[in-house]
Amino acid sequence: MTPNMERGARIIIHEWVRVKAWDKVLIVTSKEHQAEAKALEVQARKKARSVNTLIVENKGRHVGIFFDDNEAVFDPYTAIIAATEYSLVTTKAAKRAIQKHKKFLSLPLSTNDGRSLLEFDFLLMDTKKSRMLAKLFMKYLRSSGKVHVTTLAGTDMMFYKENRNPGFFNGVLRDGKGYSSSSIEVYVPIEETKTEGIMVLDGSLGYIGRADEPTRIIFKGGRIVDIEETPTGIRLKKYMEEYFDPRIYIAGELGIGLNSCSNCLGNCYIEDESAYGTFHVGLGRNIALGGVQNAKGHFDLVCREPDIFTDNRQIMDRGKIIAPEPVLY
Repeated sequence: MTPNMERGARIIIHEWVRVKAWDKVLIVTSKEHQAEAKALEVQARKKARSVNTLIVENKGRHVGIFFDDNEAVFDPYTAIIAATEYSLVTTKAAKRAIQKHKKFLSLPLSTNDGRSLLEFDFLLMDTKKSRMLAKLFMKYLRSSGKVHVTTLAGTDMMFYKENRNPGFFNGVLRDGKGYSSSSIEVYVPIEETKTEGIMVLDGSLGYIGRADEPTRIIFKGGRIVDIEETPTGIRLKKYMEEYFDPRIYIAGELGIGLNSCSNCLGNCYIEDESAYGTFHVGLGRNIALGGVQNAKGHFDLVCREPDIFTDNRQIMDRGKIIAPEPVLY
């Protein structure tokens, strides 16, 4: 265990999950991530008397299927840390745990540069600042019916959110009323049949790394209908086809990164989508975010430096929040 892994595990257990003596903790992982699970377990045992680890088969992006088929798997526990390769945040088991008011943290450990996610500096983001930034966005997102996003690279997209409430993640379960993700962002579970426009993908392809060249993606009627035949586009097409699920092409989430300690470099899925000055479209499953779309998975496409408008009010200009940012003393 490296010092930085220990540091990351300490932040997650003591500052984000805030494990208590009476908690029954479950750490879900796979054999490939037993080092991270052990680091988390060591920290959790400093607080809780009951700490268990569930090692599941690493089925890659399809790991969520088990947790859809076994909705009650988390019932015996009060605090669940989903430290698998891919996110479990949108699965039926996670949704059930959240509805039962259990503490649930999604901690997808996927990285592309050989480092453990627990070693990344983005875990050091000031959660108080992220909470304040989120409130600025959510004030306007709550009262709007549509969101327009453009970029200088050529993105021009319209999202609709009637009767859909925004939320935010910053790792801290208390801020999420018991439920959060290690991705520090504001999210909107957008209407699944209405997203329209052009995305010029110039940031990250979620789990599969950096967009090596800008790539046009066309959305109509809520779903991807065309991906430009660039090397990046070809990689993305192949990846999506391997889900064998047409629902993975449906846009179910609009996210706005809030983590000023993150960089969108393609090294880490969670770091990419968290990076301040980016927005992302979540594809596939969104049932645990407040939507109605199920699918065999969920992943995000990340773009840089957006202009964002809620109805007719601009809230972000080239990746910078327009409203004055709070100053922390």
